[in-house]
Amino acid sequence: QVQLVESGGGLVQPGGSLRLSCAVSGTNFKIFVMGWYRQAPGKQRELVASITSDGSTNYLDSTKGRFTISGDKTTLSLQMNSLKPEDTAVYYCNARHLFIPTNNYWGQGTQVTVSS
Repeated sequence: QVQLVESGGGLVQPGGSLRLSCAVSGTNFKIFVMGWYRQAPGKQRELVASITSDGSTNYLDSTKGRFTISGDKTTLSLQMNSLKPEDTAVYYCNARHLFIPTNNYWGQGTQVTVSS
């Protein structure tokens, strides 16, 4: 049973930083792609960053140089620096099986609000 539990969201001023964490259980890290997605009101959910077990990462263009994803077997993290109002969204932790795409799991989400 895959379980993903996010924490670390909150309210921050523009230019500030937040670190999101996701407690991961029930996955084999070597055969899952781990990622963070976000969904703002009225918009589609989008991939923010992803990481594989060999350390390969992928970032949304607007977050490159500001966000850093890291992870291991039990924890997935997203360090967010230089936050902008447009980063405001609900952020979701995701685990997707490399070979069985329908095995796709989500956390409950954590709200990030960037506002002065």
